[in-house]
Amino acid sequence: MLKRLFTSNTRIKLLRFFLLNPEEEHYIRQLTRDLDEQINSIRRELDNLKKIGLLRSKTKLRKKYYHVNKDFIFYNELRSIFQKSEQSIPEITKKITSFGDPKVVILSGIFIEKDTPVDLLIVGQVDREKLTKYLNNELSFKRPVKFTIMTQEDFEYRLKCNDKFVSTIMSDPDNLIPVKKLDSL
Repeated sequence: MLKRLFTSNTRIKLLRFFLLNPEEEHYIRQLTRDLDEQINSIRRELDNLKKIGLLRSKTKLRKKYYHVNKDFIFYNELRSIFQKSEQSIPEITKKITSFGDPKVVILSGIFIEKDTPVDLLIVGQVDREKLTKYLNNELSFKRPVKFTIMTQEDFEYRLKCNDKFVSTIMSDPDNLIPVKKLDSL
């Protein structure tokens, strides 16, 4: 059964899509647009995943919708694998930058397994709603991620004034700064 799970890029995209969004249902044409794959390869891989029992389907409004079978024997393990692969620092950074135009992203606290006042500091424009949904629903940590979003002006002012919050975060050598687009740093 495991041999049949990871044999194509389309299948991996489908597994990631369904396992990271287990409450959602999707129809074939929607999946071809979302995953940027050919309809025949999507249809073939959906059939394969349905045959092994990972996906189920139902028809409504003359469309066939697919969803994850949470009773599948390896559901929790597969979901855990995909969640962990999505939780690498480059993947987290890529996802956060897709929510706007951050000039600085600092990962602290929960990301480096250290007790700090904040886990994530973002300087710049970011869609707070999308970020909150991502941090709460797609990342699996033992507790919610604490984050702060600042404007570039506020951040630079706090740096200049030697603000305790900003200077503590900036001076901690363990913190990760995967996005650093400001000359003042």
